Formats: sequence, structure tokens, C-alpha cells
Amino acid sequence: MKTMQVREMQVSDWEAVCQIYAQGIATGFATFEQETPTYESWNKAHVKQCRLVAEAEGELLGWAALSPVSSRCVYGGVVEVSVYISAKSRGQGIGKLLMEHLILESEKAGFWTLQSGIFPENESSIHLHKKVGFRYIGKRERVGKIDGIWKDNLLFEKRSEIIGID
Repeated sequence: MKTMQVREMQVSDWEAVCQIYAQGIATGFATFEQETPTYESWNKAHVKQCRLVAEAEGELLGWAALSPVSSRCVYGGVVEVSVYISAKSRGQGIGKLLMEHLILESEKAGFWTLQSGIFPENESSIHLHKKVGFRYIGKRERVGKIDGIWKDNLLFEKRSEIIGID
């Protein structure tokens, strides 16, 4: 097996990140997005901290990043997780490795709540989130459409274990 490392995402990684994102979009159950964004659009939608990639021997295997859930200052520590693994690298523990690093980095950056909205049919993502300590908090029924079909979204969250939340 190749030696994997997790490192900070660089702008130069965008082409590979975008390809992996496109593979996720193609599944029909990873995101409501239908097309990959430009780097500029993606960059504006994600916080500057906690952008990670997993790579082995120079090949990107997956990525993870955080998006703010609101522009209101009271939600400054609440972010939404994105984690995508290349089609040929799924099922090898890369998602867990990225999520473990993302959780640590998010706490260093002062984020107190990580949340994820997951389609019910994305069983591997549900399993991953549970494995790294996220808890199921509810279901948003028929919250959006893909190709004219209403989709539910399961909400998961992980509260910081080191940032004091009273």
C-alpha cells in the first residue's frame, strides 16, 4: 500500500480536487451541486483554514474543507464539512484519515461545531461520520431537488471536545 499523507490544500491542487469533486457529483448522492465550480467560486464558499488533501506518491486521493453555515457572527464557530474521495480510492480509510485531521485542525482554528448534511442513500458517508464521532440530529425532508427529484438530507454534527461549550 502507498504511504499516505494529509497536508494543507494548495491552489495548485485545484485541478485534482475539482476532478474528485466531479466524481462525487456524478454519484448523484454526494451533493446538490450539478457542476463543479470555478476555483474562485469554491474559494469564496469555503473558510481559509482546514482545507486538506490526502495524497500518496504525488496523487491526490481525496480532500476535505469547511464552509461557513451563516454570515452572522454568532455562528462563526459553526461550519459544514465537505469530504470527497476519488472513485478509485474509496473504501480504503482515506475518508477517516481526512476527517480525523479535519476535526483536529477545526478545533485549533476555534470551530466548535462541525455539521454535515448527507443524503440517506450515501451510506458510506453516514458510516464515516458516525465512526469519527458525529451524531445524527435529524432529517430534513424534501429539502432540495436533483434532476427534478426531491431529496431528503440527514443532519449530523460533532461538537468540539476541547473548546469549552457550556
